[in-house]
Order: sequence, then C-alpha cells, then structure tokens
Amino acid sequence: MLHKTRGIIFKATDYGESSVIVQIFTEKFGLQSYIINGAKKPKAKIGRNMLQPLHLLNLVVYHKNTGGVQRITELKNAPVLLTIPYDVVKSCIAMFLNEVLYKSIKQQSAEENIFDFVFSAIEWLDHQTGSVANFHLLFMAQLTRYLGFYPDRALAGNADYFDMKNGIFSKFKPDSVLYLSPPHTQNFSKLLLCNFEDMQQLKLSNDERRYLIQKLLEYYALHIEGFGNIRSADVLEEVLS
Repeated sequence: MLHKTRGIIFKATDYGESSVIVQIFTEKFGLQSYIINGAKKPKAKIGRNMLQPLHLLNLVVYHKNTGGVQRITELKNAPVLLTIPYDVVKSCIAMFLNEVLYKSIKQQSAEENIFDFVFSAIEWLDHQTGSVANFHLLFMAQLTRYLGFYPDRALAGNADYFDMKNGIFSKFKPDSVLYLSPPHTQNFSKLLLCNFEDMQQLKLSNDERRYLIQKLLEYYALHIEGFGNIRSADVLEEVLS
C-alpha cells in the first residue's frame, strides 16, 4: 500500500553499481530502510545528491509491516535546506547531530513527537542568521525529553552537582564519578531552561561549551545502549573553537 509521509535522512549507503539504500526517519513509520534503484545514474529521478544527511523530505512510499527494505515511489526535498549545506559551522553541527540521532533513534514505529521536534529544529537551524554556537548543546539537552532521560530539575535551584547516572540535581556529591560540579552544574541547568529563540543569551566560553558537550555525550552513552563514540565531535569542536 502507498503512503505519504514526511522524512529525515539519516544515512545513505551505496548498493551495487547504481543503487542506494537510505535509512530515513519517517513521521508515520519511524526509522526505515529504503532501496532507491538507479540513484547514482546521471539522469536519476531520485539522485544521490538529494540524499544528504538531515535533509528534509516529502515521501510517497510502499510500506510492509513485515519490515525489511522498503521502496520509495516519490521523494522531494521539502523544505529545501538553504544554508546548512553551504555554511561550514551549520554543516558541521548537522553532521554531528546526524550521528547522535542515528545512534539514538532505533524504533521502526511512529514516533511523531520526536519527529516533529527534530524536523522543526533542523528548519530553525537552516533559517537562523545569528550565532548557532550553542545549538547542538540545546538540541541534545531537549532531545533527552523525547528519549526518556530528561534530567529531573526539582532540586536544580540549590544544587551544586548533577548526577548523570541518576539524572538528578543534588546538593551533595554523588558516590560515582559521573557528575557535573560547579560552575558546570549551573550552566547545564541554565541550558535546560533555554529554547532556540533565546539560546544566544546563554554565555558560554569555548572551554565550557567543549566540556558540556563532552558530558552530554557521556550522559547519552549512560542511557542509550550501544551509543559509543561520536566521531564527528572532534571536527565540530575544531570548527567552533
């Protein structure tokens, strides 16, 4: 049966001489794999250049509940990204977040709240004209809400520490070594209160930004099985420093 759905490209892998297998996070069906025959041919209806990570899509697809590789009948980049592919900072942020998303989202079923958040955030990044140096931090902090391990801020007002293992703020140092201490605890608490529109008001040094992203990656690795290392983190760090 044919279905219309929006999608976000996570990964495209060459298959055979002219085909591509694309992993797309769809609004209706979650993460799915699709084969696109002839995508590498010069006059392909769906070309390889349309299949870049985090590009936003309108799709018409065949869907089988039995799983496996599905098929696409129509694919359009919609909305077309105007700045992310051509801006060095934005493209590095997108590459980094694409890797985070690819390791975080595994569901082959509808996850419309996560989808709407990611789709809207990518659109916002593409249209942003001011500084986006804090965008990846805020994106990762907010994404935890949809992945099920958003920090408990009940005691954040008087906390000196953030216990990463248990996801709580505390006045007392946790028993483990997996925690944030002052002033990082306070900066992390402020980050959780931000939205994309006011994130420029969060004043962070390059060192503090680097520290927080390292800790956020550790936090993700604690709560997502098999999360592992994010290789693009070093590239992003170099571009933002």
